Amino acid sequence: MEELIFLVEESEDGGYIAKCLGVSIFTEADSMEELRNAVKEAVHCHFFDNKPRLIRLHVVKEEVFAA
Repeated sequence: MEELIFLVEESEDGGYIAKCLGVSIFTEADSMEELRNAVKEAVHCHFFDNKPRLIRLHVVKEEVFAA
């Protein structure tokens, strides 16, 4: 596997949630810097020796406002 893609969303409780597409990996953190480290650690734990070369974070920000 060459690349993993994570869908990143803001948590309702603050911070961020990252869910991997196609592989069962999920993690969360209070800041984007912490999230990058948490994602990297989760990927290393999940794959051991055969880690993907790239990790892509697809950040989704949802805004709701009155019309």
